[in-house]
Amino acid sequence: MQGYRAPLFGNLPPVIKNLLIANIAVFVIDSLLPQGGVFNMTDWFALHNFQSDKFKPIQLVTYMFMHGGITHIFFNMFALVMFGRILEQVWGGKRFLVYYFVTGIGAALCQLTVSYLSLSGLQAEVTAYINTPDPELLMRIVRGHLEHPAAWVNDFLAAYSTSPDNQAYIQQGIGIVNSLVNMYIDTPTVGASGAVFGVLLAFGMMFPNVQLMLLFPPIPIRAKWFVLGYGLLELMAVIVPQAGDNVAHFAHLGGMIFGFFLIRYWNKKGGNMEWNGY
Repeated sequence: MQGYRAPLFGNLPPVIKNLLIANIAVFVIDSLLPQGGVFNMTDWFALHNFQSDKFKPIQLVTYMFMHGGITHIFFNMFALVMFGRILEQVWGGKRFLVYYFVTGIGAALCQLTVSYLSLSGLQAEVTAYINTPDPELLMRIVRGHLEHPAAWVNDFLAAYSTSPDNQAYIQQGIGIVNSLVNMYIDTPTVGASGAVFGVLLAFGMMFPNVQLMLLFPPIPIRAKWFVLGYGLLELMAVIVPQAGDNVAHFAHLGGMIFGFFLIRYWNKKGGNMEWNGY
């Protein structure tokens, strides 16, 4: 059994190289464009909710090339090169590219579905408040969907609780919940993480017994356990969400799920896509 220590940037296969160049180029251009300028790349290319006026079908693809910061793009591209290069060498560029985009689009569809359901729940709460204004209900809505409300919001909630029939407070409360809905609608998703998690799953399925060396703690682990551990962590993050967690865990799981079924489909069509070792 051999450890997997492929050189990172030497002799990159063409699809991996082009994906790396495209992601870095988009990140640099986005970073150089003035914030709030006439052309906002996030508005056009990040993945917006179905309910948003900014949603465009092409965003199911373009969101994969947008990233939220240097750390975000670094770890995504590092994992893409680390695990994707061997997959492209084994599968060929065409099949790898199909797999990458299927898992990335699948991740987007999962994220949009979950966002739609979450937003529907919020809208039901907002409708309940508008129909029967109540400061306690408003407080539950705000604190259930905002980890750190602004100081003025807390001051308003405190004042509203002492005068629940105050019409000015009621109207201000309606404005707050409507703003909260709009914030949810217009919060975009960016990053190649969904596709990268699909790549990670494929590597674990094809080379389950390859040993990977973790950075922290610095211990070897077989690829199948590494992938399983990552999947369980994402599942736990979905089951027990943490306040203030802005990571699209459903997209990560979606990339892995779509990748799993795509590999199974290819297996049935002929040609075993899973290996027992490397």
